[in-house]
Amino acid sequence: MIHEVFMPALSSTMTEGKIVSWEKSPGDKVEKGETVVVVESDKADMDVESFYAGYLAVIVSSAGETAPVGQAIAFIAETEAEVETAKQKAASISQTASASSSEPSSGSTSPAPVAQESAAPEATPETISRSNGRIVASPRARKLAKELKVDLNTLRGSGPHGRIVAEDVQAATGKQPAVAPIPAVAPAPAAPIPAVAPAPAPAPIAPAAGVPLGEVVPLSTLQNAVVRNMVASLQIPAYRVGYTITTDNLDKLYKQIKSKGVTMTALLAKAVAVTLQKHPLLNASYTDAGIQYHAGINVAVAVAMPDGGLITPVLQGADRMDIYSLSRTWKDLVERARAKQLQPEEYSSGTFMLSNLGMFGVDRFDAILPPGQGAILAIGASRPQVVVLEEGTMAMRRQMQVNMTCDHRIIYGANAAAFLQDLAKLIETNAQSLTM
Repeated sequence: MIHEVFMPALSSTMTEGKIVSWEKSPGDKVEKGETVVVVESDKADMDVESFYAGYLAVIVSSAGETAPVGQAIAFIAETEAEVETAKQKAASISQTASASSSEPSSGSTSPAPVAQESAAPEATPETISRSNGRIVASPRARKLAKELKVDLNTLRGSGPHGRIVAEDVQAATGKQPAVAPIPAVAPAPAAPIPAVAPAPAPAPIAPAAGVPLGEVVPLSTLQNAVVRNMVASLQIPAYRVGYTITTDNLDKLYKQIKSKGVTMTALLAKAVAVTLQKHPLLNASYTDAGIQYHAGINVAVAVAMPDGGLITPVLQGADRMDIYSLSRTWKDLVERARAKQLQPEEYSSGTFMLSNLGMFGVDRFDAILPPGQGAILAIGASRPQVVVLEEGTMAMRRQMQVNMTCDHRIIYGANAAAFLQDLAKLIETNAQSLTM
């Protein structure tokens, strides 16, 4: 019997997946439950196991290609005698699909080959490396490596987390990146004026390493997922509420426990989670059937990815975890998020979201409310400010600005204001309780 290997739906929002690498080559024996292919979903790389035992007869979608969820990407034959039949079946399906999708006005083109009867397709994913030794390379680096005939296996990456970038390939061949000369522009004639020493020209801004200037780089699977979510967010009637929070006590606590591995992100997540216990509506989300009140408080925090896009690792049950366990969990989540090793429930189960740009010195900003969330809190930097106290005296205090974006279908202004008021009270007067 011949079985199809389909592109799996690895998350509820996934509509297509990208083949990162094939762990088996055509003709290899496959055991039931054995990993056959690694697929990049919206936000993670996932091992896809075989439901059948047999032989990998033919690969339809090679490494680097994208396929819709539910489409056949390979065929497995239960016996070696059925391998050739599987190849014929794959070729027949491909030809049928090509015929049905062709346009009368299109020029004559040959259908792309679907059966790979030689060695396994080269696996050159553009993701962070994992323990199985898959290559880490940017799209530009892979392109240059093919042009310059450089074996990526022999290179040591200088990019983030050991990623191979274009400069690594060029260095291996002794070639320097070509830079297009900037044409000189003759200045327009001007009326005579008194001689003045010309101001020095500003230094040119150097492009970021590995950026393919002048080229259009396709969005990654992760970036496409972010695009879809942001476009969908336009359908949500959202509003924003701001609040100023004095952070002297929080900063003091952070200095006391920072050496124990506690991060400010963990402290803020803990403070939010504890406050959400009193405000279950802020931890809820809208559905067509009504308000979905979630059983647990799962705080998702936005994290920028090295190759673009962002992901939101989730601190599940953040209100019940002590600050030290929370910090260790957060460190582990971030490391695995940037290595694209999170499981779907570790980035899609958030019930409240944080976005913190304070570490960049940002004073305040607005965050876009992602679909499926009731609220997201944007956190700015904590800065010293001169404030007037209630008794009329002036003093120096550290303060941060937070802006919360809410879904107005379920959360009203008074609900948001009450939550922010309680959050500020916790941080300003009872920050030490976050360690209990």
